[in-house]
Amino acid sequence: MKPVKMTAGVYSLRVNHFNRRLFDSLIPLPQGTSYNAYLVRGSEKTALLDTADPEKAEVLFGHLKDVERIDYVVAHHAEQDHSGSIPLVLERYPGAKVVVNPKCREFLSSHLHLPAEKFVDVKDGETLSLGGKTLEFVYLPWVHWPETMGTYLREDKILFSCDFLGSHLAAGELYADEHVVYEPMKRYFAEIMMPFRSNIKANLEKLARYEIELIAPSHGPVHRNPKFVLDAYRDWAVGEPRNRALVVYISMHGSTYLLVNRLVGRLQELGVCVEKLNLDQFDEGRVAMALVDAATVVIGTPTVLTGPHPKAVYAAYLANLLRPKTRFVSVIGSFGWAGRAVETIAGMIPNLKAEVLKPVMVKGLPTEADLRQVDELAETIAQRHAGLAECGCAPAPQGAAK
Repeated sequence: MKPVKMTAGVYSLRVNHFNRRLFDSLIPLPQGTSYNAYLVRGSEKTALLDTADPEKAEVLFGHLKDVERIDYVVAHHAEQDHSGSIPLVLERYPGAKVVVNPKCREFLSSHLHLPAEKFVDVKDGETLSLGGKTLEFVYLPWVHWPETMGTYLREDKILFSCDFLGSHLAAGELYADEHVVYEPMKRYFAEIMMPFRSNIKANLEKLARYEIELIAPSHGPVHRNPKFVLDAYRDWAVGEPRNRALVVYISMHGSTYLLVNRLVGRLQELGVCVEKLNLDQFDEGRVAMALVDAATVVIGTPTVLTGPHPKAVYAAYLANLLRPKTRFVSVIGSFGWAGRAVETIAGMIPNLKAEVLKPVMVKGLPTEADLRQVDELAETIAQRHAGLAECGCAPAPQGAAK
């Protein structure tokens, strides 16, 4: 592997992990990921910005094979996919110092047992000169850990943003194709950044004072159009939810499935965009992405031993963790003899701060009266969505199947 030149003295040391399919034993990676390190050479000093997951350390060292000296290793974030190879780098470059903020020093001391004498602490806004290359350190807390920071290279107007503004995408190209990267970037935001929307808003405001020509994140390709990624993040983190309903469901004997199909059909007729996801093939990332824009979430569940189906429980728990902008929630489903599925799910989603719309829980196979209740729920959702931005969905043609 060879470093890829970005500008004079600045190189990408990207480590692609094409066949990784799960992150943190939780997050699906349908397009793999990358661990991006960067090398900045000044006339006097050389800095390595981040490292790589230890599993791929040999690729990182392939990039570094002709680099004789590293003076500084900038640790933007203590999570091991960025910091895990720091001990190996220090073995090869024993004179290098690890540049950190105090919180990151604390984490690296406990996670990697790095010796105290290796650290150089920097404050928010502090600079480090490499000789013709000035690194300015920018604290970006809670995107998504409390110690995260970025580095702004003043002369080249490059923001090295760490996890912020990144994407889980292994790609052959250094620079982002916006049509290709948008969905992985949104998935990444949904899975990792969405719970910290208020912090993201503050950090976007902080970055507004910088003149940025390139955004170089620690995952995914480099952005040559900073406005594209910054505008997307503003929309996802700060913008209003859209005229979209997410219907997630699981059905055991078909009754819940009938209710779900009736609801989806009615919503489409009323001009509401709908994403219907079957929890039988649970993709956490797909659910998370749908939550970014949805004004309404409906969970469809049968009753299992008086409670909701475990996969419906998981969906509710995930939504509560991710804290989306959702304004309305409801539950539809069926039971055999009795149940408390609605009460259980409602008690699991306090972080949503959403209005709970009248649920529809039916005994056994739905009757026409039950289906009319579903129609009423659809009408309520459409009324609540009045005035929300559209999603490009057109109402179903008149006479569409009911």
